[in-house]
Amino acid sequence: DRPMAALWDISHEVAPGHPVFPGDSPFTWRWTWQLGPGCPVNVSQVSMSPHTGSHADAPLHYDPAGESIGEVALDPYLGPCRVVHAFDAGPRGLPDHLRPHLDHVPPRLLIRTYRQSPSGWHSGFAAIAPAAIDLLAAPGVRLIGLDTPSLDPEQSKTLDSHQAVRRHRIAVLEGLRLD
Repeated sequence: DRPMAALWDISHEVAPGHPVFPGDSPFTWRWTWQLGPGCPVNVSQVSMSPHTGSHADAPLHYDPAGESIGEVALDPYLGPCRVVHAFDAGPRGLPDHLRPHLDHVPPRLLIRTYRQSPSGWHSGFAAIAPAAIDLLAAPGVRLIGLDTPSLDPEQSKTLDSHQAVRRHRIAVLEGLRLD
């Protein structure tokens, strides 16, 4: 048996007040049952959008014929990755920002745009251009992760970058904690 490689938790803790996309469901939590006389267990209720905090985008999120998250294979999400620091990428990470980091790139690329994760909602977060996704698909990148809430800008209605990952069948992680 091979020893398991280290797994790194790159997810944010989620709690009441955690920032969510404008108009999305906020995180809430409450006790429904508590240990005590006549109650042998603690049980709680959690409510939130599936896009709260660090999350994987199911293909169904941006493709009406796409898989739900329960149907998505786990293997694209586990394994060697490379973290690219793209602090100067501006509002749309372009191929030129990623090209220097693609020699011997593993199948998973995580893009860090924040020097430190913001504490609240940041509308001007960095997104990634569809041409950059096309560039990453060429050497076989199977997963793209970002420390921002979306591949596309907050106000996008066409989700061009999500459509690019759909075409290339690339898995998506958003809202990662890469600091």
